[in-house]
Amino acid sequence: MAAVRFQVATLSVAFALCTAMSNPALAQKTYDSGASDTEIKIGNIMPYSGPASAYAAIGKAEEAYFNKINAEGGINGRKIKFISYDDAYSPPKTVEQARKLVESDNVLLIFGSLGTSTNGAIRKYMNEKKVPQLFVASGASKWNDPKQYPWTMGWQPSYASEAKIYAKYIMKEKPDAKIGVLFQNDDFGKDYLKGLKDGLGDKASMIVMAEPYDTSEPAVDEHVVRLKTAGADVFISITTPKFAAQAIKKAAEINWHPIHIVSNVSTSVGGVIEPAGYEISQGILSASYVKDGSDPQWNADDGMKKFYDFIAQYDPKGNKLDAGVVFGYAAAQTMVKVLQMCGDNLTRDNVMKQAAALKDFAPDTLLPGITINTTPDDFAPIKQLQMMQFKGKAWELFGDIISSDTSH
Repeated sequence: MAAVRFQVATLSVAFALCTAMSNPALAQKTYDSGASDTEIKIGNIMPYSGPASAYAAIGKAEEAYFNKINAEGGINGRKIKFISYDDAYSPPKTVEQARKLVESDNVLLIFGSLGTSTNGAIRKYMNEKKVPQLFVASGASKWNDPKQYPWTMGWQPSYASEAKIYAKYIMKEKPDAKIGVLFQNDDFGKDYLKGLKDGLGDKASMIVMAEPYDTSEPAVDEHVVRLKTAGADVFISITTPKFAAQAIKKAAEINWHPIHIVSNVSTSVGGVIEPAGYEISQGILSASYVKDGSDPQWNADDGMKKFYDFIAQYDPKGNKLDAGVVFGYAAAQTMVKVLQMCGDNLTRDNVMKQAAALKDFAPDTLLPGITINTTPDDFAPIKQLQMMQFKGKAWELFGDIISSDTSH
């Protein structure tokens, strides 16, 4: 009997060895800097101070979501260590913080850092170091350039795509429009403005004035006055939250009532509309790809029920009316999905490989019908939007979901 048991044991060991050799994934766990059997280190850079500090809610929501994942056992048994630094929306500071995260903190990747000019300042560095710069919180078109920058990927719809949707709307609803544009004088604003002009095509002369402002300015009041004086009857506000709220207030103050479109990045009810004033914000237009936490129509929605439970348990200081919280939740959920797909192969190369293989992924807070899709040749995860108008105390969606592919 002992000999039989020995033979069985020997066969079992031999079988296990053969299985391990034929399936490397079972044989060993593969890690790069920032990952181990127990931990995954994720870096992040946010404007917790400075002119874009309204977006700080995104970083806080992401941290809370990772805390939730950790409380539930982590990702394949590993806890997320989320290291988030403030860059005050200043590109030189972003560079400093990225170096710290990569070279001192030894993170596996940098996720969800906010801003166009800020992320632009670290893109070359991240690609030279071959460290994923994943799900950049900016809609600049340049994040979708896998050939030249294979370690950088965006997340939200591109500003150019969004602007083309507005151009299409204006040409249909007000073909004789005189368009006044207030735009942030950086890559974010210029990318948007180019998309608007491209969308208008040979009707680009409808833009009677494009007025730039700098984030170092305390207010945009004078610029709004100039646009009114130019005779604009359509006002497109390509601004970050603080300045979007100022523009809404100033337009009301000078009794200017154009068709007012605000960029999606400044549609937060809690961060923009509430500070500007509900009464003077009625009728403002924008486009969205996420559900609005202030809209009761989502109260029975399964995804939003999960989101509200998350707020109550893990982010009690988070404002469900703040679009940044909804955004941060969905972006973090996408990051977790990619890490789950990585399994035990937590190399930077595999992180990018899995990020480029998302198919019809639908985070809880995206609008129904909008899904995340990527391929090795397409680093633009979300390409769809739906027009909306502010009514009462919430945004009201209207029309069909429009894909940027058909918005030209």
